[in-house]
Amino acid sequence: MSSAGTRERILDAAERLFPVHGVDGTSVRHITAEAQVNVAAVNYHFGSKEALVSAVFKRRLGPIGEERLRLLDESEARAGGQPPLEEIVEAFIAPALRLRGEPEHGGENFCMLMGQLFSESSKWKQLIFAEFGPAMHRFRAALALALPDLPEPELWWRIHFLLGAMVHTLRGGEALVYLSQGQCDPADVEGTIRRLSVFLAAGLRAPVAPVLPPPVSA
Repeated sequence: MSSAGTRERILDAAERLFPVHGVDGTSVRHITAEAQVNVAAVNYHFGSKEALVSAVFKRRLGPIGEERLRLLDESEARAGGQPPLEEIVEAFIAPALRLRGEPEHGGENFCMLMGQLFSESSKWKQLIFAEFGPAMHRFRAALALALPDLPEPELWWRIHFLLGAMVHTLRGGEALVYLSQGQCDPADVEGTIRRLSVFLAAGLRAPVAPVLPPPVSA
């Protein structure tokens, strides 16, 4: 097997095991057994478990970030600089949701891992932030132009809610299938993207909630 092939097998194995056992609960020996390689191969290609985990995220999040920026560039070009809010939101969420619709390329495993890490307090979450941070600030600027009356702190709150809805959707739709008694199909990726884009845009446009004073202590 080529060196590049061994490296990909290790990454694929880690991506399969991390959502099942957690990043901390998955040892290097678990990964090498799954990949059918020796421990020395991990040391050769990555140097450490931390570097391996980082490589797992870079392999997926790098292309997602590039696709997000490409879609935003296209939307801005069509609109002469200020695209509709729904298009900005769709450009952000669509690449990640489309990845989940590609189980043959490991997308489902990676999206489950993303959902797991976002729902936990974990040091590994910082790797995610580091990878999509630059694209996130570009989208923040686009959202600020589309929502000029929204105060900066409120915009960040709504971006936080946007991320939460996206990550929840990435984790899968088993509960949705159950609650809707099969009427809703989470496997309909493009339909999910359209519905979520409209929903999130409506939330981003919502009036700012009044800030209540803190309760008076007795």
